Amino acid sequence: MEIKVVKQILEWNEDCSNEIKKDLKEKKVCLINVLGSPGAGKTSLIMKLIEKLREEYRIGVIEGDIAGQIDAEKIDRLGLPVVQLQTDGACHIEAMSIQHILPMFQLEDLDVLFVENIGNLVCPAEFNIGENFRIAMLSVPEGDDKVEKYPLMFATSEALVIHKADMLPYFEFDRNRVKEKATDINPHLTVFEVSSRTEEGLDAFLAWLIERINKELQ
Repeated sequence: MEIKVVKQILEWNEDCSNEIKKDLKEKKVCLINVLGSPGAGKTSLIMKLIEKLREEYRIGVIEGDIAGQIDAEKIDRLGLPVVQLQTDGACHIEAMSIQHILPMFQLEDLDVLFVENIGNLVCPAEFNIGENFRIAMLSVPEGDDKVEKYPLMFATSEALVIHKADMLPYFEFDRNRVKEKATDINPHLTVFEVSSRTEEGLDAFLAWLIERINKELQ
């Protein structure tokens, strides 16, 4: 019975996700789902991307957290529309939550909507939320074994950002192992080494991101 219930929930979530995709396509808004563990630097990267992209694109942010609104307050100080989504204990964001939040934005005034998903390498990967594409993040201090332990996150993403790349000299982190394991799971995955602090590798990632956003907005 548990398997049947889970299947029904996922099917219902997929229907809702497809409705969101259709609605955002009509409004020409690109929804980007950013996933990673707590401390991977999701907020820092999103803020850096906003800094680099805001002259070309109109950007909004949905901040997902189990509790609190610390990250949303950081985004709010940038002067961008932001909505805090508190899941009250749930380890992921579901499509219905996104669907309820979208009317809080003036979608006709947006080009890009970033969703910072709950800090978790497991549950968020299982639920589509109407995104155009996913960015998975893995920070150097987390270790180089996460792709093997949590493969679904990387199998369902279009890009992998190895974040906090400026810390590579200080940790035993085998970047080649990560890249090999990730692309074995997902041959279409594009991997970047990025530091939001030093901006190392940021230009290459931005070039990929801009190309992908423009493709989705066509």
